[in-house]
Formats: sequence, C-alpha cells, structure tokens
Amino acid sequence: MELKQVILVRADLKMSKGKIAAQSAHASVECVMKAMKSKTKEKLVKEWRSEGMMKIVVKVSSEKELYKYMQEAKDQGMITSIITDAGHTFVAPGTVTCGCIGPVEIEEVDEITGELKIL
Repeated sequence: MELKQVILVRADLKMSKGKIAAQSAHASVECVMKAMKSKTKEKLVKEWRSEGMMKIVVKVSSEKELYKYMQEAKDQGMITSIITDAGHTFVAPGTVTCGCIGPVEIEEVDEITGELKIL
C-alpha cells in the first residue's frame, strides 16, 4: 500500500511562495496530529513515515472549491484539516488558505483530487 498526503492551496489568494509553504506545513502537521488521535489512522501515519511521507500540493480556485474536496474526503472517512490564517502577514484574519487530506492510500485520494493541477 502506498500512501500520500494531498495539500490543497487556494490559488485565488495569490499568496507568496513562502506563505504557501508555511500554510502547507500547517495543514500537513494538523492532519498528522489529528490522525495520531485514532489507533487506525496512527498506523497509517507510521507506515507513511516509513515510506518517505509523500506529499503533493495542488491548487484550487476558491474557498468553495476547497471545502468541496474536503467534504468529499471526510465523507470517505479520510483525515482532513483546514487552515485559517491569523492575519499577521499576508491575508485578512480568518481567511481560509488551504487544506490537507491524509495520509491515505494513493488510489483513494486520487479519486477525489486526481484531476487537480499541481501548484
């Protein structure tokens, strides 16, 4: 079984590369922390770590589109996270910047996010 995380970034915000990197890291860590609270998901995290922690960052066009993919993943029982920015640097406080799905089996997450373009 091969596992990966998919990080979905809002392209409409036109964040800097550094801001995208920071927000993506927040989303990834949040998903892992959520997963570690569940025995079944914790096993996935351990396996994912042993495989090299594959991640892919893709773009979505809006907050609405981001929530659409997050809901599909949740409906399939996948761990997700949504990141809301504190507003200290680039965007207004409370702005939803990105989300993350997984780690989860590649085939499962690709059914949901496979058509999205890499950032």
